Amino acid sequence: MDHFAGLDVSVKETSICIVDDAGKIVREVKVASEPEALLAVLKNLAYHFKRIGLEAGPLSQWLFSALAEAGLPVICVETRHMQAVLKAQINKTDRNDARGIAQMMRAGLYRPVHVKTIRSQKLRMLLTHRKLLQSKAIAIENDLRGTLRNFGLKVGMVGKVKFEARIRELVENLPDLAVLVEPMLIVRRVLREQIVILHRRLLAIVRDDEVCRRLMTTPGVGPVSLPKIQGSRGRVWADVRQVSIGRGRSERQNITLRR
Repeated sequence: MDHFAGLDVSVKETSICIVDDAGKIVREVKVASEPEALLAVLKNLAYHFKRIGLEAGPLSQWLFSALAEAGLPVICVETRHMQAVLKAQINKTDRNDARGIAQMMRAGLYRPVHVKTIRSQKLRMLLTHRKLLQSKAIAIENDLRGTLRNFGLKVGMVGKVKFEARIRELVENLPDLAVLVEPMLIVRRVLREQIVILHRRLLAIVRDDEVCRRLMTTPGVGPVSLPKIQGSRGRVWADVRQVSIGRGRSERQNITLRR
């Protein structure tokens, strides 16, 4: 007899509902949202799972990877499609949601989504953190330019390397402003140092990857955009337009590329 399971995942606990191929509830339980706790229930030899469904969410990638590595037929379901099905329930609770997900698995009424690998998630995390630090450093520089302009101090056209020296030059004879500017310069300096560290890590990843080196032979493809393409490994691209859009190229630019 085949079994189907639905997992309603929250930050602390996960509601599990197991049904048989006739739709009868075999077991309902609530466990901690940890791979070990889920495997303790789902690896029971009394069950022969055909599909195990969980909704895409913050913990879904982590739990999906652990269940997949254990050899379970887990499926990550698209959030909006699942909400459209479950909103027909009268009482919306974690227990009822788990029941609904299990029945969706049994009936095949689901829309699976691609789950990125752990390596792809780490690459995305590196790019996100690098971009965040970069945006904060630029925000501090723009704020210093704007606030000093109120006192008639114009920073002008200056690069990242000489920016701090230019600010100190402007407030050299204004000690009251120098005291206010100094903390901002210290934070900016630390941000720029950490950006360099993350950027070097990014370059090292690209340098050691044969696929990345090959893709860099394409015009317009650099080391920063490559991990975005690498993060899409495992995804099936329908045509060259999706590859171009996936790496940030617009539709109009893509038409030129194809010509």
